[in-house]
Amino acid sequence: MQLTSLRYLSEKREKDFNKLNIYTVEDLCRHFPRDYLDMTRVTLLKDAYHNDVILTACEVLNAEYNRYARRPFVKALCQQSGHIFNAIWFNQPYVLSKLQKGEYLFYGRVQNRYGAGCSMVNPSFERADKNLKLKGLIPVYPLSGSLTQGVVRAAIKQALSKARLESNIPYALQKKYELIPLKDAYYKVHCPENKRDAEEGAARIALEEYFLLISAFKVIKGGRDEARLNAYSVTRAELDKFISRFPFEFTNGQKNAVDEIFDNVHSPRKMNRLLQGDVGSGKTAVALAGIYMAVASGYQAAMLAPTEVLARQNASLIEKYFPEYNVRALTGSTPAAEKREIKKGLASGEIKIVCGTHAVIQDGVAFRNLAFAVCDEQHRFGVAQRASLSDKGEGCDVLIMSATPIPRTLSLIFYGDLDVTTVKDKPAARQEISTSVIPERKYADMYKYVAEQARLGNKTYFVCPKIEGDDEGTAMSVTELFEELKVKLPSLRIALLHGKMKDKEKNAVMTAFKEGEYDCLVSTTVIEVGVDVPDATTMIIYNAERFGLSQLHQLRGRVGRGNKKSYCFLLAGIDTEEVRERLAVIKNSTDGFEIAEQDLKLRGGGDFMGTRQSGKMLSDIKNLKFPVGTIFTAKALSDEAFSGLFDTAQLTRIAAAKYESLKDITLN
Repeated sequence: MQLTSLRYLSEKREKDFNKLNIYTVEDLCRHFPRDYLDMTRVTLLKDAYHNDVILTACEVLNAEYNRYARRPFVKALCQQSGHIFNAIWFNQPYVLSKLQKGEYLFYGRVQNRYGAGCSMVNPSFERADKNLKLKGLIPVYPLSGSLTQGVVRAAIKQALSKARLESNIPYALQKKYELIPLKDAYYKVHCPENKRDAEEGAARIALEEYFLLISAFKVIKGGRDEARLNAYSVTRAELDKFISRFPFEFTNGQKNAVDEIFDNVHSPRKMNRLLQGDVGSGKTAVALAGIYMAVASGYQAAMLAPTEVLARQNASLIEKYFPEYNVRALTGSTPAAEKREIKKGLASGEIKIVCGTHAVIQDGVAFRNLAFAVCDEQHRFGVAQRASLSDKGEGCDVLIMSATPIPRTLSLIFYGDLDVTTVKDKPAARQEISTSVIPERKYADMYKYVAEQARLGNKTYFVCPKIEGDDEGTAMSVTELFEELKVKLPSLRIALLHGKMKDKEKNAVMTAFKEGEYDCLVSTTVIEVGVDVPDATTMIIYNAERFGLSQLHQLRGRVGRGNKKSYCFLLAGIDTEEVRERLAVIKNSTDGFEIAEQDLKLRGGGDFMGTRQSGKMLSDIKNLKFPVGTIFTAKALSDEAFSGLFDTAQLTRIAAAKYESLKDITLN
């Protein structure tokens, strides 16, 4: 049912909802609150600490818009119990038209760095009129354009009465597990009487979402055991001779992984294997051994990477270890004439190994006899994208690699059809990376350390969560830091890298940094995956509280790639007990598997699945707070639903229809 079926919804508001990827009343029902206002707990600013998020009541005296500041802002002069304070909204000029003199409720973060006294930065607000009684929980939603909390709440209440919110779980199982009706769960989330209501509703909706997700995986994956079509002729002696090309001895973990792949490709069934290992455990060397097994047997091999930088890095590495074979790189920026040449070589079989990005899985790319496909950093690819690569070859063996350890319990659910190989040990030459949480008072000392490292020939990464300035003023951006470092470290050569740059620009910057033309690289998380710069010994992460623990571990893994002692400095934008607890996990552990388990416990299940599909969410369940155990209940329900005791024809159709939606499903 379309949004136009709702009363009082203007064309302008419909467009604002569209910006939030909301197009139907069902989408609107799935626009979950990012928080709740506990209307029984109103805090005075004088009782709040820096960076506290509070609900407070105040009187707006006047408001003005400063369009000439570096970042334009609206400032409201407010009064509360005789105390004067400012509320500031960055880059939101429309706020001025919504503020009038009178009583308001503000909900937001308290800051004390914008002039004397306290301020509130980018608070959400509404008139404290008769419609807002200080009672119960009030949902707070993500907004866009001119939408207000009141407009969104009213629209969602209408949508709840119109939307079809029916469960896909067989009724007998709903009854067996004593599940509340799905529509009731949506009412509990959007209109809770108390916190317990909101939690119960969130858990029920999450259960439904994961049930359908896991069921769709079952349908998409199909049968596990497929008969082998490609016969590998490479011998163990030939493989050992190839491995001797590496300038280091394989660890026991690497040797075991190679043995498992060798046994797999010589078995009666095709390989479908997940190779997971911590940062720096040597998974790429294992993958190269697998590629050799294929090409030495007369077949072709392909290696898929999520970024052009990593694809070209892999191609250079493979050229080094496979001098007798034709190896090419195929990416989006490959010139048209070269693309035609590569496609022709792949189709004829002249090119034996190709490394590339999504360009490799395009319709126009055909292989003569692709038998071995490697998907590097698999968490960056969706289910269907990985399938597209393996479908390029008949009976193709697939090795998907992950340096982001998946919690064991989740891997059993989402990778149940894969054989899992884990490499836990690391090369002996690798030194452990020391990690510290740096307070603001120590920043000057940190910059001196960076300058000294540059003098010694060592490089530093600076990582920020944003490309441009954050409206709340609490997050450092790469553009701001780049300008700041040019002043604070004037003698150093500093480069800038972020996702909005063209691939050609990114490649040029990364290559120049690796070859020593720059001392420091200021970047977003585009350097998170696979980048190998042996001379990089320092990683500095701003606003570390904004990253998941596994992502912080990945970023930390960009240093310590050589034999030099390396360090990681975590800089927090806010100082709370929760932030200290999370960062302590990273500080005290270098075991990615342990960190992944802790990450799951601390974040819960809602944030662990990345489900953004081509600009639209399968469901914004990341805003829901529910126990991780909900996922395992969903797994049990799905297993039971497909046990043969139920008619699953309709469920199979619904799950299969999600195939396109699942193209970009990832584990964060």
